[in-house]
Amino acid sequence: MDILVCISNVPDTTTKITFTDNNTQFNTNGVQFILNPYDEIALARAIELTDGGNGTVTVINVGDATSEPTIRKALAIGATDAVRINSKPHDAWFVAYQIAQYVKSKPFDLILTGRESIDYNGSKVAAILGELLDLPSVSIIKKLDIDGDKATVEREIEGGKEILTIPFPFVAGAAEGVAEPKIPNMRGIMSARTKPLAVIEPVEVKTNSQIISYETPAPREQVTLVAADNPAKLVELLHTEARVI
Repeated sequence: MDILVCISNVPDTTTKITFTDNNTQFNTNGVQFILNPYDEIALARAIELTDGGNGTVTVINVGDATSEPTIRKALAIGATDAVRINSKPHDAWFVAYQIAQYVKSKPFDLILTGRESIDYNGSKVAAILGELLDLPSVSIIKKLDIDGDKATVEREIEGGKEILTIPFPFVAGAAEGVAEPKIPNMRGIMSARTKPLAVIEPVEVKTNSQIISYETPAPREQVTLVAADNPAKLVELLHTEARVI
């Protein structure tokens, strides 16, 4: 089985985020970038499914040269090889389109993404990939098992779970529960240096969105402490200030 895992290079959530050029550009100075955590889950499951010589795992990233340390980490975790499409990831449509063009020239049995990237939280790439490639796509799966030429996936829906049986090939967005992220060991780190990393140029395509400006969330309001022996005061505040009762 040949599996493609789509990975993103995202800012660490502990990094202080600032903007430049009148809040129209993300300031990357001093920002620590990491492998998107949901993509790590997808990668871990792909490695499990191909363990023991049962297939290959290719990781693909749309990004410039600064994303290569993240790609090398994915190789250290256990990916067989990697592809970097040499372009800034403008939006979900652009990213999915570039990946789809690559897949059309080199088909895979299974395409995995994370449920979303932790910087934009769009959850769009898997669905757009499915549409562009005319393949079934399933979002936010919690479990993935393979039996012969079909896969069984499980996802949460309102009031319960949904279990689907899907023939290959298909696209799925992985969430928590699919697998536990893997930590690269020394052997993996050393071998990642020599694993293939192909760099290809992007296909020309018009972007469908434009960032007008960024803004940070409003600062949190001051917390009001209410003594445990004064429930009447708590009820009053919930009614007059929080307006939840």
